[in-house]
Amino acid sequence: MILTAEQIKKVIAWKRDPIAFINACIKVTHPVLGIMPFYLYPFQREIVTSLQTNRFNILRKFRQAGCTTIACAYSLWFCLFNPLKTVVVLSKGDIEAMEFVDRIKTMYDNLPRWMLQIEDFQTNVRSAHKFEFKNGSSMKSRSSGKDSGRSLAASLVIFDEAAFIDNIDTIWRASRPTIATGGNCFVLSTVNGIGNWYHKMWEGAPEENAFFPLQINWRDHPQYMKDDKWEEEYKRISGGKSYYGQFEKKGIFVENWEATERFKASPRLWKQEYECEFLGTGETYIDGEILTQIYERIGDEKNYFTRYSNRMRIFKEAHPAYEYIISVDCSLGTNRDYTAFHVINVYNGEQVAEFYSKVTPLEQAAKIVAEVGLMYNQALVIPERNIVGMNFIDHLNRMEYENIWVDDKGKQGFLVAMQNREIILALMEEFVRTRVFKINSERTARELLTFIVNEQGKAEADEGCHDDLVMSLALAAFALRQLLETTPVEHQIGEHSELPANAFAKSDQYSINIPTLGGMTKEDYRWILGK
Repeated sequence: MILTAEQIKKVIAWKRDPIAFINACIKVTHPVLGIMPFYLYPFQREIVTSLQTNRFNILRKFRQAGCTTIACAYSLWFCLFNPLKTVVVLSKGDIEAMEFVDRIKTMYDNLPRWMLQIEDFQTNVRSAHKFEFKNGSSMKSRSSGKDSGRSLAASLVIFDEAAFIDNIDTIWRASRPTIATGGNCFVLSTVNGIGNWYHKMWEGAPEENAFFPLQINWRDHPQYMKDDKWEEEYKRISGGKSYYGQFEKKGIFVENWEATERFKASPRLWKQEYECEFLGTGETYIDGEILTQIYERIGDEKNYFTRYSNRMRIFKEAHPAYEYIISVDCSLGTNRDYTAFHVINVYNGEQVAEFYSKVTPLEQAAKIVAEVGLMYNQALVIPERNIVGMNFIDHLNRMEYENIWVDDKGKQGFLVAMQNREIILALMEEFVRTRVFKINSERTARELLTFIVNEQGKAEADEGCHDDLVMSLALAAFALRQLLETTPVEHQIGEHSELPANAFAKSDQYSINIPTLGGMTKEDYRWILGK
């Protein structure tokens, strides 16, 4: 086909500018209006611009933002105007994978007629999962699976609704070599809990990985902002549906649901799907608002220094006037569960240090606890004694560590059983909720955010997450409650205050040897503060 000068000019312009191509040529199927042009909103243009500018992009979006449609339109532009390229789309299921291709078929079939007559733009293959052009470029879509990313030489990899893709960690590791030699990657999703691959990649972007973060809010959508009542209406409808299902299961009939004011809309659904807030996939054991406040207070600041190859974070060093608790949840250190312990200030409930490792052998973990215990004024160590916990306690005893928790039966450590697990967890929840504990670690806050109540009513870590820091914090809560009830020492629990500057004022010189992490000691002259 011989193109006119005007058509050649358009092809040249569209090759350079995918936004111009999409606005001029792409049509989509609207559920009410049928086939209609796809004009990009400003926030959608920003996404396309970022795809052009950055090799790796990760998008945090609200529902019904049209972002999958953008990915389809961009894929079509990418294949048409870039010969010998391959786009691979990975979706959460086979239905979604085929729907992605169907959208591209609709877009392609509704291109200007003269474009479809250009030989390079014509297709060789059109199947449920593949779209291949005569210029050598192709688009393939696949559902999730542990081998989905293997053996695919992709120029552009798209993870659609990445937070919902099974085995995505494995898929990512498999697909990375396919784009390591110059390919691009676009990850897009609504949020779906905390601790999964998508959440970790978003939290790490761009400092800890190559992804450029993009976030859009429903307020960026002109159609939603036109109607002041849209947010209220959606909350009412989504909340109504959510709660209706719950009451229907219980056999409660609501005759006029919309008029029943005593049933409130679900704020959780709204926050996750439209405010793009990372929440656990179940109801968090501790109120989500409280945990969010803790997480936001901690922020991104690294107000700690580390020891033991970055496994331990120290927020505050030992104070000679304070007593401390070290609560330990043990593991074998074989790259499965974590050994986790907290150092808690008995005077004010503050978390002053935290240890977290899944590669530290049991004996080495005991040695570290003994060293840290000495550093924190011969801290009271309360380890759980389930299974490997007994071996951990034996190691502590061989090291002649003297201050180990003893229960009312004279046994060292705390045996976590079904009967008392709920009790110590409830106590931990109370201490976090009432600010008895001051959490300083984002790792602990993150585990609390993924510690949920499942459908059977059991408190546990969300799927793919861990609860070692949570359980060790529960042990600390139990020990702290016992100490508060059995010792006459004055505490300022919940206030997280420091001792006054003259706390060490003495009539005589005061000095004390404080063991450091390396085992050395130094003389403490803090008595000078009293002058």
